[in-house]
Amino acid sequence: MIYRPPTWPVSVKAVAIGSRQRVLLLKNERQEWELPGGRLEVGDDSPETTVERELFEEAGWEVKTGPLIDGGVWIYEPIPGRRVLIVTYGCIVLTPYQAPVISHEHKEIGLFTAEEVPGLNMPDGYKRAVAAWYGQRHS
Repeated sequence: MIYRPPTWPVSVKAVAIGSRQRVLLLKNERQEWELPGGRLEVGDDSPETTVERELFEEAGWEVKTGPLIDGGVWIYEPIPGRRVLIVTYGCIVLTPYQAPVISHEHKEIGLFTAEEVPGLNMPDGYKRAVAAWYGQRHS
């Protein structure tokens, strides 16, 4: 028998905070809030450019990808047996006063304060990444 290591998709995500210090979140088909972003695809130049492209496609925001968020790399299992490696970047919003526009990929779009995020239906890894980026920006 030939050993085949497990392969998982990689999803790059963004913590993007707009002009009123609110983080951009999107509601998915599982009725969970999530960070904007998407899978790395063949032909992508880098994870950072993927983040920038995905934020523009999903919300109409232009961003500059910043650093990896401390603790923002984790494994998520949205459906039993299906694992995804999540890699989360902090982002600088270049269009902070522009209202986000929802794409066809999500059910709802929202802007939330740091205090609101812990009470949302959202994976803990995303909550930790949001809290870490708010902390990094204010230190």
